[in-house]
Amino acid sequence: MTKRYDLIVFDWDGTVMDSTAVIAGSIQMACRDLDLEVPSDEMARHVIGLGLQQALRYAVPNAPDEMYEPLVARYRHHFLAQDGAIPLFEGARATISNLHSAGYLLGVATGKNRNGLERALLSCEMKPYFHATRTAEQTVSKPDPTMLFELMEELGVAASRTLMIGDTSHDLLLAQNAKVDVVAMGHGAHPAEQLRALNPLALVDNFAQLDAWLKINA
Repeated sequence: MTKRYDLIVFDWDGTVMDSTAVIAGSIQMACRDLDLEVPSDEMARHVIGLGLQQALRYAVPNAPDEMYEPLVARYRHHFLAQDGAIPLFEGARATISNLHSAGYLLGVATGKNRNGLERALLSCEMKPYFHATRTAEQTVSKPDPTMLFELMEELGVAASRTLMIGDTSHDLLLAQNAKVDVVAMGHGAHPAEQLRALNPLALVDNFAQLDAWLKINA
């Protein structure tokens, strides 16, 4: 069958890697360390996918400006203590490997910083599958479309031939702002009803369902 897409771009945290609980918990523990208001689970999960500074300012809006730098440091302390043990979602490696073997260009657009993404790609031995990546530290954070614009330009692919896959409203809005098709993963940070309201092409619960959708539609 003729391919509908040439480039498939994945979000990382909550989409490929099952890191939602670790990220949300690290935000909350960092706030406790500094005697700041601790965001709810819902709020801590909502900011996943944004750049770290933007995420913390959103999750802890009443913190004094001078507290955000130590808050970032405490977040990183807690996250890095667990980083190496965070697994990929079941089926993620097989699906991405199969897409790579089938000749798709693959990318990552993530709110992680460059060091964090490189560490994750190396620890799970996924780096060889991806042709280009962008992090919030390198460019503009989601939902601004710049990450996707830069990936498409680097790899020479038009928006009409690009598909985004993510688990948050930030990912879906990123894709919509770049005029790129998007599929939502329901196993991540944002609830299904919030994702469905943004009208993705599909909302799937896991990589088995994503794999089946891609085989028919990509």
